[in-house]
This record gives sequence, structure tokens and C-alpha cells, in this order.
Amino acid sequence: MGSLCFPSHGVKSIVSTRTSNASHGFNSPYGSRSPFELGMGEINLANRFIGRVYNQGIEGSVLEEKDSEMLEIGLPLKYFVGRAHPLGASVVDGGINFALFSQHASSVILCISISERNGVVKLLKSKIEVPLDPQKNKTGDIWHICVEGLPDSDVLYGYRVDGPRGWDQGHRFDINTILLDPYAKLVSGRKIFGDVEQRMSEILGIYDFNSAPFDWGPNYKLPDLPETDLVIYEMNVRSFTADESSGLDPEIRGSYLGVISKIPHLLELGVNAVELLPVFEFDELEFQRHPNPRDHLINTWGYSTMNFFAPMSRYATTGAGPLVASQEFKEMVKAFHNAGIEVILDVVYNHTNEADDNHPYTTSFRGIDNKVYYMMDLQKNAELLNYSGCEYHVNGFRFDLASVLCRGTDGTALNAPPIIKAIAKDAVLSKCKIIAEPWDCGGLYLVGRFPNWDRWAEWNGKYRDDIRRFIKGDTGMKGSFATRVSGSADLYKVNQRKPYHSVNFVIAHDGFTLYDLVSYNSKHNDANGENGNDGCNDNFSWNCGFEGETDDINIRNLRARQMKNFHVALMISQGTPMMLMGDEYGHTRHGNNNSYGHDTSINHFQWGELEAKRDSLFRFFSGMIKFRRTHPILRRDRFLKENDVTWHEDSWDNPDSRLHDNNNSGGDIYVAFNAHDYFAKIAVPSPPNGKRWHRVVDTNLESPKDFVSEGVLFNGSVYNMAPYSSIILEAKSFQLQLPSLLLFSLLILI
Repeated sequence: MGSLCFPSHGVKSIVSTRTSNASHGFNSPYGSRSPFELGMGEINLANRFIGRVYNQGIEGSVLEEKDSEMLEIGLPLKYFVGRAHPLGASVVDGGINFALFSQHASSVILCISISERNGVVKLLKSKIEVPLDPQKNKTGDIWHICVEGLPDSDVLYGYRVDGPRGWDQGHRFDINTILLDPYAKLVSGRKIFGDVEQRMSEILGIYDFNSAPFDWGPNYKLPDLPETDLVIYEMNVRSFTADESSGLDPEIRGSYLGVISKIPHLLELGVNAVELLPVFEFDELEFQRHPNPRDHLINTWGYSTMNFFAPMSRYATTGAGPLVASQEFKEMVKAFHNAGIEVILDVVYNHTNEADDNHPYTTSFRGIDNKVYYMMDLQKNAELLNYSGCEYHVNGFRFDLASVLCRGTDGTALNAPPIIKAIAKDAVLSKCKIIAEPWDCGGLYLVGRFPNWDRWAEWNGKYRDDIRRFIKGDTGMKGSFATRVSGSADLYKVNQRKPYHSVNFVIAHDGFTLYDLVSYNSKHNDANGENGNDGCNDNFSWNCGFEGETDDINIRNLRARQMKNFHVALMISQGTPMMLMGDEYGHTRHGNNNSYGHDTSINHFQWGELEAKRDSLFRFFSGMIKFRRTHPILRRDRFLKENDVTWHEDSWDNPDSRLHDNNNSGGDIYVAFNAHDYFAKIAVPSPPNGKRWHRVVDTNLESPKDFVSEGVLFNGSVYNMAPYSSIILEAKSFQLQLPSLLLFSLLILI
């Protein structure tokens, strides 16, 4: 497998391939930058560095006329030397400029085709190929040319690139393949998502410099929520509305517009940020190109990037193409923002769609300059290494397998990786949320140690594991549970880091859903075609007494209780909570913990199931999210101190201990968890003076009693907690007015 290094002046990013798993002129506060440039930190920086190096003396130079030629459809074209910056296609005085980085290429040919309104002219009928003169059309490692006479939009383009044949030196040049420009702002290829008949379609760049600026509206405001206030909802654009149960017109199911129609659901749930699985142009048919055990799969999650600047064209209204996709993506972001919901993109800079040397699929980076763009082991015949297994107004980015970006070009770990620092210090990205998945498939596990410059937040994998183990009743987990819900100070209380730099999650897209976490002891991945060898084996799950579906009412009730317990723990924890799409109604993937390749109900949101659970599980989930958002004590911007919390436990290593309360004083919120398999009578501490306890949550009770936002008066001194349950008591004044929340009180039982 290989590593992708975007060229820059002294800065490189590192990305691995794996076999498994835009136009200009918008009135953006960030200026006329490329559509996903805010997400492409390394490319963004490359553009800036290259601009400083190569722009000097070029801006004012007289373009040297080359030849004149005419396309078959009658367009007279003239060619000039062009400029080295910016990379990609851009408008300049005198025409359209094309610039491509390739350090080792010996020849580059620009291929152009015109797209007509009534369809695309076939490439072979209207194609023109323009060889670039390395003596005139090259500055440093940038090949460039300006073409006069081209339309301002609907022009398809790509490159043929040739160079050394030294396979053992890492070169993979092939002059016969037309390659996609890595800096293309829009990508044209397949029209319909998952259309296997088009699996080998040619993928080309396309530009649009003619469309009017997108209208964000006179009252539009870019949300800027404090990180302390975020409640993140991880979701997949296609899977959210692709199912027939969404009730949407088939033309917009699984699309950006489909998501817009369901924003009211997210508002009712109470989340205020969405983390979108990859929305760059990706190859959903990566498994369909040759016979293999997974050739029935369609990559639904999107971790198979073809281009890092263009929005996924097949998320547009059915068959509408890349220009419409760009427009509709903006419509989606605008709708989210008008609803007060921030947008975070899951970005994949650790691998691409180009596969490996056994089954190569050369579409772009590999053929442009494999040795520069990918990591490889030159001691092993240049074998590819694998460590991965704005104009769009987005608010932030989550970097998939970000530890890969902490490796040098030879794969060794770096203490201060320059690209991570550059992103943290970047003038524009510093205004965004930046989140790392702090591990990779090569074993570089950096949870709590990810190079951060006090800017990077992290997916807290230790939170996930410790919360799972405690809630399911593993012994010896009380101390770890307490550490995680109080903000993971052992990991993040360093320098100027804050509790919100811990992105807390129990469930994410990869792994069990919440329902499956309480319904399966083992993964059931046979449908993936890998003989059950894929997916994680260490799930810390518990099926509550039966593997899979059952009619046993006691087991079903216990599972419902456990799902609520997990959600309570997540919502009362210091840090930034993140939940997975579908967990609010108990979505099941039937035990599949690696469902990346299923464009079916396994991944698709089931809107009928939501309606069935609207008055039970969904109501509870929504209530707890809103409880968190209205109680600042649960989302502090500093770590808890001794006087901020009372722990009703002083025997952390004793698995049988219950309550050891030295002062019998409670705070404004009292939370207790019983992870035993038996009832436990707990002595409830006295509420603060002038207040009484009100029960807000008891996960053992059925809806609507399991969550009562205003609380139910509790006058007792002992609470009989059911097995595997949690409670929340809130202290309120006698007049039942909400107090000023000052103290957090927590009891842990196991």
C-alpha cells in the first residue's frame, strides 16, 4: 500500500492506500479559495508555499503564445506558457490556466474535452491533447499552460504523464492513462451512486467559472458554537435518507437535499453539530473492478477518496452531476447553519482509491508521481506501505486515522509532525474545529498524546472502552469510569488543553451500533466476504443473555436499560459528546461491526423504526441531550477541582463496595450508576440547604417516567436502584425554580 504526500515547500502530508476499507467567486468570508481547501490543510499550505516560490515574476510577465488549434466542434484555441500557481485550473487574463505538480515526470500532456448542454461529447471525438514543453511550460516541479478560447464552464480535462520506468524506485508512470487533476474543484464521472455498469468510467476534472456566486442569504450567519456546547451527531449523507422509509422522492433520497428535509429530526433530537462521513469525491465501486470475495460490496461509508477538493457528485439529485452537487452541498450547509447546527467533515488524508500494486487502479496520484505522493519501502522493491488498513462554509474537520499524518516519508513516527503543526497554526484553520482520530492501523496509538499545540481535539478511544466495560459490569472499572466521565484529566490536562479536547463517544460508524453493543457478544461479519476476519474483535460488548434477536421480554428490557445507561454516561461526562446516527431509535446492523460495504438497510436510517420508538428510546435520548445543553455544570471549559464534585466512594479498588460517604452532602445534580446484577439500596445524600431532590432519570422505569425534565419530587433518604440502572436527581428550590448549578455529585456502584 502507499503513502500520499502532497507537495509543498518543506511540508509533506502522509497518506496510505488500502484495498479494504467548485467553482470560484463565492462570497465566502475566507475569500476565493477552493471548495474544500479549509479541509485540505496540507494542500492549502502547499498552494501558499508554492505561490510564494513560483508566483514571483510570473504575474506580470507577458504570456508567450504557442500554437493555435481548433477543436472538432469549432473552438479556436491558443496556447501560452501559463503560470505555476495556483495548482489546478484557474481563470487568468488571457484564458484558463492549468498547473500540475510532478517532480519526476519527463512529459505531461493536457487533455481537454468539451461538455455540451445536451450531453457530454465523447472524449475521443472532441478531445485535444496539448504536450507541455519542459523547457517553457515548467517552473521547478510545476507543469503549467494557459489556453485561450476555452468556455468558462463545462470543460472536462485530465493529464497523460510519463516518466521513469523504475518500478523498484517507486515509479508507476503510464502515458496511456488519462489522470484526474488532484486539484480539480469538481469531478465528472459516474452519474448514479452504485451503478456497477459504470464502474470503469473515466474520471476527469471539470471546471465552472461561469456560475453566479452562491446566495447565502442576507441574514445568513456562520455558527460559531463554543466547543464546550457541542453535541455531535456522526452521520452518513447517503444512508440518512436512502431508505424508502424516509418518505422522500426517489430523486433526492440519499442526497444533500434529502438531508435538508430531515433537519427537523435533528433539531428535535437536540444535537447542534453533525460530523459527516466523507463527502469528497470517492469511489463507491472500488471492490467491483475485479473478481474477489468482496465484489458484491459498495463502499457506503466513503473512505476511498479520489479527489480531496470536489464534493461527492453522486450525492446530488439523481444524475444531476458535479456542478449541481456543488450547489446542493452549499444548500445543505446553509440549511444546517440556519438551524444553528455546525458542520464538521470527516476527511481522509491517509489513503486513496488507487489500491495496491497487486490490483492497481490508477486514476490520479499514482500516475502523476507515485514516488512523491505515496509512502513506500525502497528496501522491498518500492512496496507500498499501509498504515491505514472555504467556500463551503464548513465549521471543522475530523481527520481519519490522523496518526498516519504523524509519520515521516519512511513511515517512522515524528514527535512534532510539521503538517499537524501547520494545521494547528494556520490562520484560517485556527478558526475551525479540528479533531484527530489519534491512531492508525500500523499501531501508532496516540490517544492523549497526539501532537496538538493546544488546538487539536481527539476521539477518545479510552473513553469508549472504559465506559463500555463499566456499564456492562466488568470488575475493577470504577476508577477508570470516574476518570472518563470527569473529563479524562489523565490524558488531556496538559499545557492549555481543555476537557472539550476529549471527544467522548461510546459508538462510532466503525464498530457495533448501540443496539448491537447490548445484543451481541461477537461480531457477525460474514456478509462482508472476508470470512469474519475483518472488524475489531475487542468490542467490550455484552448481549444481556442471548446472542442476537430474542422475544424474551426480560432480555429486551435489560437491553433498553443498558442503552439508556450508556447515553446517560455520555451526556453527563465532561468533554464533547458524540453519538452515532440511528442510535436514537436502536438501529441494528445485526452484529456486523464493519459494515462499510453495505448500501442497504444495514446502514440506512430506518425512519419507520424511529416512529416506533419515538415515544420511548428517542424521547429519552432527546431529553438527555437537552438536559446536558441546559446544565452548564455538565460542560465546563476547565477540569473539575476538588470542590467541584463530591465522589460518594472511597474504596475504588473494592468491586463490592457501594457507598462510603464521609460528609453526606450532595450537589445540585446527583448521579448514580448500579452496574451490579442485583438491586442496591443507596443512601441519598442531603440536598443543598433550601432545596429538595427531584428525580429526573431512572433508566429502570418505562417511558415517560424514565425521563422527566421537570423532575419528580423525591423525599426519601434511600433509593432502591435496579440492576444495571442509573439515576439522576436534581436539587431544586422549594418553589421548584432551577437553581444556579454549582456542584456535581456522583455515586458509582459496581
